[in-house]
Amino acid sequence: MKLSRRSFLKLTGTAAAAATLTSLSLQGDKKAEASYQPIRLHYAREVPTICTFCGVGCGILCYVRDGVVVNTEGDPDHPINEGTLCSKGSSIINISYIYDEKGKPKLNPNRLTKPLYRAPGSDRWEEKDWDWMLDTIVQRIKDTRDRSFEEKDANGVTVNRTQAIAWLGSAFCTNEENYLFHKMARAMGVINIDHCARL
Repeated sequence: MKLSRRSFLKLTGTAAAAATLTSLSLQGDKKAEASYQPIRLHYAREVPTICTFCGVGCGILCYVRDGVVVNTEGDPDHPINEGTLCSKGSSIINISYIYDEKGKPKLNPNRLTKPLYRAPGSDRWEEKDWDWMLDTIVQRIKDTRDRSFEEKDANGVTVNRTQAIAWLGSAFCTNEENYLFHKMARAMGVINIDHCARL
């Protein structure tokens, strides 16, 4: 049987229509009707936002119901990702929430909400307050910088640097925040500067 382009398109259209009607259970399939589940996004408010994982800036739609994010998906109207998300962006809801056995969102028990500190040689983490953590970090940075600061290199060239500290930028920060962090690192004499996204 010779198949023309016109008859191929007719056959393809007929097959697509039959598959659609079958999937919609328009033939009175009671089993398909019984398996119907209500949409989780029903009555949820749509909030557009930007993904925080890297510097690309993909658009995400968050669906919020009763103050809880119940779903996230790519924003099809966003000019960068046009509705698609990478594996990190697709799982962004799991930063805060996971689903229980009944499919309802609950707070992620693995999310850290307090600073933890593990002393050198210790085998356990202990909770500390933010003031103690920030003071300790600042003091250690200053001690390391003072101990390792070079004004001139071996050839007598003024370098004003420390090679004992490295700075890793964050994709969770905005461009402006990373700009300020970069300026701060340079002001301290840090020359080993990198970024986690490496795009």
